[in-house]
Amino acid sequence: MIQLIDLHTHSIFSDGDLIPTELAQRAYASGYKTLAITDHADYSNFDFILPRIIKVCLKISEKGKIMALPGVELTHVDPSDISSLVSDVRKLGAKIIVVHGETLVEPVPLGTNLAAINAAVDILAHPGLINEEEVKLAVQKGVCLEITTRRGHAFSNGHVAQMARKFKAQLILNNDAHAPCDFVGRKMATSIAHGAGLSDEEIAAMFENSHKLVQRACV
Repeated sequence: MIQLIDLHTHSIFSDGDLIPTELAQRAYASGYKTLAITDHADYSNFDFILPRIIKVCLKISEKGKIMALPGVELTHVDPSDISSLVSDVRKLGAKIIVVHGETLVEPVPLGTNLAAINAAVDILAHPGLINEEEVKLAVQKGVCLEITTRRGHAFSNGHVAQMARKFKAQLILNNDAHAPCDFVGRKMATSIAHGAGLSDEEIAAMFENSHKLVQRACV
């Protein structure tokens, strides 16, 4: 069975409830073997939070229970700034770069999805009503589209799943965890994916995409 992985989580370094070590322990207790700590970032804070996330991820990982990868979620930034921010956080050591996509429940700037895909980020989180041209470009750029278990953001899961199936885009399932109750575990994650219209085979492929992304991040 493919290991359970969550590559979109938040700690007290942005709007999460937990310090990173407890975040990792909660994930481990829920069956996860790898997580990425991807706190919300823009130009105001990425150079403050990322070195600290890198430091604590090394400490967590060396204990051997769960692998923790340092990352960021670029959030509500102007689309014209995304490419340069992606370059900056990669240089600083981010292993997983997420962009806060055009979710239905927040006023994310239009053009964010396209700018994130053009910047070849790792994950476009909760991309809302992403259009066909953006999905095609995500396939070309190797950007994973997120199926999310998070309330509100999950409203467009069915659309994202349908578009990914149509154009053979890579899907990835994350919790977008902010609090202890947000790590849903394998059974609920699978049920939410089924609720988005994905088949057992597509769900298995989605979990495998997380594994591949971890392998790529660790090179």
